[in-house]
Amino acid sequence: MRLKGNIQDIKTSRDTKNKDIEVYIDVIEYITHKKDGRFYQPFDFEDKLETPLVITGDCLARTDNKHLEEGEYEFLVYDKDGEDYVLNENKELTIETAYDFDENLTIVTSVYYTVTVSNEEFKHLKTEKSKAAKAARKGKGRR
Repeated sequence: MRLKGNIQDIKTSRDTKNKDIEVYIDVIEYITHKKDGRFYQPFDFEDKLETPLVITGDCLARTDNKHLEEGEYEFLVYDKDGEDYVLNENKELTIETAYDFDENLTIVTSVYYTVTVSNEEFKHLKTEKSKAAKAARKGKGRR
């Protein structure tokens, strides 16, 4: 996880001027809801990326959540469709920061990027990752 630019420049409305801000994401959390008896239960799957996913500030807008602690930021994520930006309600980004008074520096402590997917897509992602992990383990066997 890495951040380039000032995350505090992003306001509650999406702005193209923030395209110089970059958030590098190492882990994507996929979430789905499956019916377990009478109730829907959340299931999640974390995908660790080999090359980080980069989201630019022009695709982000801050939420109006007033209950966040100092240093916590929640963002709505927009997908770029040609020249248009479309809000993707299935994606959410949360960034937590801490301020180092000795160095006079704001440090990113965590980045949570969640994507809500359908049950079928969730199963597909999970099986693809397990197949890739098995293939990687198989290649590391005895020689």
